[in-house]
Amino acid sequence: MGTVVKYDNIFQYNESRGVETQHPLVSVIDFSKAEPIPPGHYRHCFGFYAVFLKDVKCGDLRYGRNYYDYQEGTLVFMAPGQVVEVEVKDKPQVPPKGRALLFHPDLLRGTSLGRNIAGYTFFSYEVNEALHLSEQERQVVMDCLQNIQSELKHAIDKHSRTLIVSNIELLLNYSTRFYERQFITRNNVNRDVLAGFERLLGDYFAGDRPERDGVPSVRWCAEQLHLSANYFGDLVKKETGKSAQEYIQLKVIDIAKERIFDPGRSISEIAYSLGFRYPQHFTRLFKKVAGCSPNEYRTAN
Repeated sequence: MGTVVKYDNIFQYNESRGVETQHPLVSVIDFSKAEPIPPGHYRHCFGFYAVFLKDVKCGDLRYGRNYYDYQEGTLVFMAPGQVVEVEVKDKPQVPPKGRALLFHPDLLRGTSLGRNIAGYTFFSYEVNEALHLSEQERQVVMDCLQNIQSELKHAIDKHSRTLIVSNIELLLNYSTRFYERQFITRNNVNRDVLAGFERLLGDYFAGDRPERDGVPSVRWCAEQLHLSANYFGDLVKKETGKSAQEYIQLKVIDIAKERIFDPGRSISEIAYSLGFRYPQHFTRLFKKVAGCSPNEYRTAN
Protein backbone atom coordinates (compact mmCIF):
# COMPACT_ATOMS: atom_id res chain seq x y z
CA MET A 1 0.00 0.00 0.00
CA GLY A 2 2.93 2.36 0.48
CA THR A 3 3.89 4.75 3.26
CA VAL A 4 1.12 7.10 4.40
CA VAL A 5 2.36 10.69 4.51
CA LYS A 6 0.01 13.21 6.15
CA TYR A 7 0.27 16.92 5.52
CA ASP A 8 -2.00 18.78 7.92
CA ASN A 9 -0.95 22.25 6.84
CA ILE A 10 0.74 24.14 4.01
CA PHE A 11 4.03 24.57 5.88
CA GLN A 12 4.53 20.81 6.25
CA TYR A 13 4.20 20.22 2.52
CA ASN A 14 6.38 23.20 1.61
CA GLU A 15 9.07 22.00 4.03
CA SER A 16 9.03 18.50 2.52
CA ARG A 17 9.72 20.01 -0.91
CA GLY A 18 12.26 22.58 0.26
CA VAL A 19 9.99 25.51 -0.60
CA GLU A 20 9.72 28.75 1.36
CA THR A 21 6.34 29.36 3.02
CA GLN A 22 5.26 32.86 2.02
CA HIS A 23 1.77 32.54 3.51
CA PRO A 24 0.55 29.99 6.10
CA LEU A 25 -2.70 29.29 4.23
CA VAL A 26 -1.75 29.30 0.55
CA SER A 27 1.21 28.33 -1.62
CA VAL A 28 2.14 28.18 -5.29
CA ILE A 29 4.93 25.70 -6.05
CA ASP A 30 7.10 25.35 -9.15
CA PHE A 31 8.23 21.73 -9.00
CA SER A 32 11.26 22.40 -11.20
CA LYS A 33 12.61 24.48 -8.29
CA ALA A 34 11.51 22.13 -5.49
CA GLU A 35 13.22 19.18 -3.83
CA PRO A 36 12.29 15.90 -5.54
CA ILE A 37 10.39 13.20 -3.65
CA PRO A 38 12.70 10.28 -2.76
CA PRO A 39 12.03 7.07 -4.71
CA GLY A 40 9.24 4.96 -3.28
CA HIS A 41 5.52 4.31 -3.22
CA TYR A 42 3.60 6.83 -1.11
CA ARG A 43 0.06 7.62 -0.10
CA HIS A 44 -0.33 11.35 0.48
CA CYS A 45 -3.18 12.68 2.62
CA PHE A 46 -3.76 16.43 2.57
CA GLY A 47 -5.46 18.63 5.14
CA PHE A 48 -6.03 21.33 2.52
CA TYR A 49 -7.13 21.80 -1.08
CA ALA A 50 -4.57 21.07 -3.78
CA VAL A 51 -4.56 21.72 -7.53
CA PHE A 52 -1.72 20.05 -9.42
CA LEU A 53 -0.75 21.12 -12.94
CA LYS A 54 1.25 18.28 -14.42
CA ASP A 55 3.37 19.42 -17.38
CA VAL A 56 3.47 16.37 -19.59
CA LYS A 57 2.71 15.68 -23.21
CA CYS A 58 -0.74 14.09 -23.34
CA GLY A 59 -0.95 13.45 -27.08
CA ASP A 60 -1.07 9.69 -26.52
CA LEU A 61 -3.85 9.88 -23.95
CA ARG A 62 -6.50 7.26 -24.71
CA TYR A 63 -10.08 7.22 -23.47
CA GLY A 64 -12.20 4.36 -24.80
CA ARG A 65 -11.48 4.05 -28.51
CA ASN A 66 -10.19 7.58 -28.98
CA TYR A 67 -6.94 9.48 -28.60
CA TYR A 68 -6.94 13.13 -27.58
CA ASP A 69 -4.37 15.72 -28.51
CA TYR A 70 -3.86 17.71 -25.31
CA GLN A 71 -0.22 18.57 -25.46
CA GLU A 72 0.52 20.81 -22.51
CA GLY A 73 -0.69 19.24 -19.31
CA THR A 74 -3.33 17.99 -16.95
CA LEU A 75 -5.00 19.38 -13.83
CA VAL A 76 -5.77 17.19 -10.83
CA PHE A 77 -7.86 18.49 -7.92
CA MET A 78 -7.66 17.20 -4.34
CA ALA A 79 -9.91 18.09 -1.38
CA PRO A 80 -8.96 17.91 2.32
CA GLY A 81 -8.95 14.36 3.64
CA GLN A 82 -8.47 12.70 0.27
CA VAL A 83 -5.57 10.33 -0.36
CA VAL A 84 -3.55 10.14 -3.57
CA GLU A 85 -1.02 7.43 -4.38
CA VAL A 86 2.35 8.53 -5.74
CA GLU A 87 5.01 6.22 -7.15
CA VAL A 88 8.46 7.70 -7.68
CA LYS A 89 10.89 5.77 -9.90
CA ASP A 90 14.52 5.30 -8.87
CA LYS A 91 15.80 7.18 -11.90
CA PRO A 92 13.19 9.51 -13.40
CA GLN A 93 13.65 9.97 -17.16
CA VAL A 94 12.89 13.69 -16.95
CA PRO A 95 13.28 16.20 -14.10
CA PRO A 96 10.12 17.10 -12.16
CA LYS A 97 7.93 19.68 -13.90
CA GLY A 98 4.64 21.32 -13.16
CA ARG A 99 2.97 23.56 -10.61
CA ALA A 100 0.84 23.17 -7.52
CA LEU A 101 -1.64 25.48 -5.84
CA LEU A 102 -2.31 24.65 -2.20
CA PHE A 103 -4.88 26.50 -0.10
CA HIS A 104 -6.24 25.76 3.36
CA PRO A 105 -10.00 25.85 4.11
CA ASP A 106 -9.31 28.56 6.71
CA LEU A 107 -8.33 30.90 3.87
CA LEU A 108 -11.89 30.70 2.55
CA ARG A 109 -13.77 31.36 5.80
CA GLY A 110 -16.44 34.01 5.32
CA THR A 111 -15.87 34.37 1.55
CA SER A 112 -18.16 33.58 -1.37
CA LEU A 113 -15.72 30.84 -2.41
CA GLY A 114 -15.95 29.33 1.06
CA ARG A 115 -19.72 29.21 0.76
CA ASN A 116 -19.64 27.71 -2.73
CA ILE A 117 -16.57 25.45 -2.67
CA ALA A 118 -18.73 22.30 -2.44
CA GLY A 119 -20.17 23.16 -5.85
CA TYR A 120 -16.82 22.47 -7.54
CA THR A 121 -17.47 18.74 -7.75
CA PHE A 122 -14.21 18.01 -9.59
CA PHE A 123 -12.43 18.08 -6.21
CA SER A 124 -13.96 14.63 -5.73
CA TYR A 125 -13.03 13.25 -9.16
CA GLU A 126 -10.56 10.39 -9.36
CA VAL A 127 -7.05 11.02 -10.66
CA ASN A 128 -7.84 9.22 -13.93
CA GLU A 129 -10.64 11.76 -14.50
CA ALA A 130 -8.16 14.64 -14.58
CA LEU A 131 -8.73 17.77 -16.65
CA HIS A 132 -6.70 17.65 -19.86
CA LEU A 133 -5.75 21.13 -21.03
CA SER A 134 -5.20 22.62 -24.43
CA GLU A 135 -2.28 25.03 -24.79
CA GLN A 136 -4.60 28.03 -24.52
CA GLU A 137 -6.33 26.63 -21.45
CA ARG A 138 -3.00 25.91 -19.80
CA GLN A 139 -1.98 29.54 -20.31
CA VAL A 140 -5.16 30.71 -18.57
CA VAL A 141 -4.30 28.48 -15.61
CA MET A 142 -0.73 29.75 -15.55
CA ASP A 143 -1.96 33.36 -15.56
CA CYS A 144 -4.15 32.67 -12.52
CA LEU A 145 -1.26 30.99 -10.70
CA GLN A 146 1.03 33.89 -11.58
CA ASN A 147 -1.48 36.39 -10.17
CA ILE A 148 -1.65 34.43 -6.91
CA GLN A 149 2.14 34.17 -6.76
CA SER A 150 2.47 37.92 -7.30
CA GLU A 151 0.13 38.59 -4.40
CA LEU A 152 2.15 36.25 -2.18
CA LYS A 153 5.28 38.27 -2.97
CA HIS A 154 3.48 41.57 -2.37
CA ALA A 155 3.57 43.13 1.09
CA ILE A 156 0.47 41.96 2.94
CA ASP A 157 -2.26 44.59 3.19
CA LYS A 158 -6.04 44.64 3.69
CA HIS A 159 -6.60 43.62 0.03
CA SER A 160 -4.25 40.61 -0.05
CA ARG A 161 -6.67 37.91 1.10
CA THR A 162 -9.50 39.17 -1.11
CA LEU A 163 -7.30 39.22 -4.22
CA ILE A 164 -5.78 35.79 -3.54
CA VAL A 165 -9.17 34.18 -2.95
CA SER A 166 -10.63 35.93 -5.99
CA ASN A 167 -7.89 34.52 -8.21
CA ILE A 168 -8.38 31.02 -6.78
CA GLU A 169 -12.11 31.35 -7.49
CA LEU A 170 -11.32 32.55 -11.02
CA LEU A 171 -9.10 29.51 -11.59
CA LEU A 172 -11.85 27.16 -10.36
CA ASN A 173 -14.47 28.86 -12.53
CA TYR A 174 -12.26 28.46 -15.60
CA SER A 175 -11.71 24.81 -14.62
CA THR A 176 -15.48 24.32 -14.57
CA ARG A 177 -15.67 25.66 -18.12
CA PHE A 178 -12.77 23.47 -19.25
CA TYR A 179 -14.34 20.33 -17.73
CA GLU A 180 -17.59 21.08 -19.58
CA ARG A 181 -15.56 21.33 -22.76
CA GLN A 182 -13.95 18.00 -21.96
CA PHE A 183 -17.37 16.35 -21.55
CA ILE A 184 -18.38 17.69 -24.98
CA THR A 185 -15.19 16.71 -26.82
CA ARG A 186 -15.44 13.17 -25.46
CA ASN A 187 -19.05 12.55 -26.41
CA ASN A 188 -18.28 9.08 -27.81
CA VAL A 189 -16.87 8.07 -24.45
CA ASN A 190 -19.85 9.66 -22.71
CA ARG A 191 -22.29 7.70 -24.87
CA ASP A 192 -20.44 4.50 -23.99
CA VAL A 193 -20.85 5.34 -20.29
CA LEU A 194 -24.57 6.05 -20.70
CA ALA A 195 -25.06 2.81 -22.64
CA GLY A 196 -23.25 0.96 -19.86
CA PHE A 197 -25.40 2.73 -17.26
CA GLU A 198 -28.57 1.65 -19.06
CA ARG A 199 -27.38 -1.97 -19.30
CA LEU A 200 -26.36 -1.94 -15.66
CA LEU A 201 -29.82 -0.82 -14.54
CA GLY A 202 -31.54 -3.27 -16.89
CA ASP A 203 -29.55 -6.20 -15.54
CA TYR A 204 -30.01 -5.07 -11.94
CA PHE A 205 -33.82 -4.90 -12.12
CA ALA A 206 -34.10 -8.09 -14.20
CA GLY A 207 -33.18 -10.24 -11.21
CA ASP A 208 -34.05 -10.39 -7.53
CA ARG A 209 -31.27 -8.11 -6.40
CA PRO A 210 -33.56 -5.07 -5.77
CA GLU A 211 -35.53 -7.05 -3.17
CA ARG A 212 -32.28 -7.92 -1.43
CA ASP A 213 -30.27 -4.70 -1.80
CA GLY A 214 -32.83 -2.00 -2.60
CA VAL A 215 -32.81 0.64 -5.32
CA PRO A 216 -29.24 1.12 -6.62
CA SER A 217 -27.48 4.29 -5.52
CA VAL A 218 -25.63 6.68 -7.79
CA ARG A 219 -22.38 5.80 -6.02
CA TRP A 220 -22.88 2.07 -6.61
CA CYS A 221 -23.60 2.63 -10.30
CA ALA A 222 -20.51 4.84 -10.65
CA GLU A 223 -18.32 2.21 -9.01
CA GLN A 224 -19.58 -0.47 -11.39
CA LEU A 225 -18.65 1.81 -14.30
CA HIS A 226 -15.20 2.57 -12.74
CA LEU A 227 -15.93 6.26 -12.27
CA SER A 228 -16.10 8.50 -9.23
CA ALA A 229 -19.64 9.39 -8.15
CA ASN A 230 -19.24 13.13 -8.82
CA TYR A 231 -17.69 12.70 -12.27
CA PHE A 232 -20.37 10.18 -13.20
CA GLY A 233 -23.12 12.49 -11.93
CA ASP A 234 -21.72 15.48 -13.83
CA LEU A 235 -21.36 13.43 -17.02
CA VAL A 236 -24.97 12.16 -16.86
CA LYS A 237 -26.24 15.68 -16.15
CA LYS A 238 -24.30 17.11 -19.08
CA GLU A 239 -25.49 14.41 -21.50
CA THR A 240 -29.13 14.04 -20.45
CA GLY A 241 -30.07 17.20 -18.59
CA LYS A 242 -31.08 15.01 -15.64
CA SER A 243 -29.18 14.07 -12.52
CA ALA A 244 -28.03 10.46 -12.19
CA GLN A 245 -30.53 10.05 -9.33
CA GLU A 246 -33.36 11.29 -11.54
CA TYR A 247 -32.22 8.93 -14.30
CA ILE A 248 -32.41 5.96 -11.92
CA GLN A 249 -35.84 7.05 -10.70
CA LEU A 250 -37.16 7.34 -14.27
CA LYS A 251 -35.86 3.84 -15.01
CA VAL A 252 -37.62 2.50 -11.90
CA ILE A 253 -40.92 4.09 -12.91
CA ASP A 254 -40.61 2.83 -16.51
CA ILE A 255 -40.21 -0.72 -15.20
CA ALA A 256 -43.02 -0.18 -12.71
CA LYS A 257 -45.40 0.86 -15.49
CA GLU A 258 -44.77 -2.45 -17.26
CA ARG A 259 -45.32 -4.48 -14.10
CA ILE A 260 -48.51 -2.63 -13.20
CA PHE A 261 -50.16 -4.19 -16.26
CA ASP A 262 -49.92 -7.58 -14.52
CA PRO A 263 -53.23 -7.78 -12.60
CA GLY A 264 -51.90 -10.68 -10.55
CA ARG A 265 -49.39 -8.43 -8.74
CA SER A 266 -50.41 -5.97 -6.07
CA ILE A 267 -48.88 -2.50 -5.96
CA SER A 268 -47.06 -3.48 -2.77
CA GLU A 269 -45.53 -6.54 -4.45
CA ILE A 270 -44.34 -4.38 -7.33
CA ALA A 271 -42.84 -1.87 -4.90
CA TYR A 272 -40.92 -4.60 -3.04
CA SER A 273 -39.71 -6.13 -6.33
CA LEU A 274 -38.23 -2.75 -7.32
CA GLY A 275 -36.29 -2.36 -4.07
CA PHE A 276 -38.63 -0.21 -1.98
CA ARG A 277 -38.82 -1.16 1.68
CA TYR A 278 -42.05 0.79 2.13
CA PRO A 279 -44.73 0.75 -0.62
CA GLN A 280 -45.82 4.30 0.26
CA HIS A 281 -42.38 5.55 -0.79
CA PHE A 282 -42.86 3.88 -4.17
CA THR A 283 -46.34 5.40 -4.52
CA ARG A 284 -45.00 8.85 -3.69
CA LEU A 285 -42.22 8.60 -6.30
CA PHE A 286 -44.58 7.18 -8.92
CA LYS A 287 -47.00 10.06 -8.45
CA LYS A 288 -44.17 12.58 -8.59
CA VAL A 289 -42.84 11.19 -11.89
CA ALA A 290 -46.04 9.95 -13.61
CA GLY A 291 -48.48 12.52 -12.27
CA CYS A 292 -50.85 9.90 -10.85
CA SER A 293 -50.81 7.06 -8.33
CA PRO A 294 -49.96 3.48 -9.40
CA ASN A 295 -53.59 2.43 -8.88
CA GLU A 296 -54.85 5.36 -10.98
CA TYR A 297 -52.36 4.43 -13.70
CA ARG A 298 -53.53 0.79 -13.64
CA THR A 299 -57.19 1.81 -13.87
CA ALA A 300 -56.61 4.32 -16.67
CA ASN A 301 -54.73 1.76 -18.78
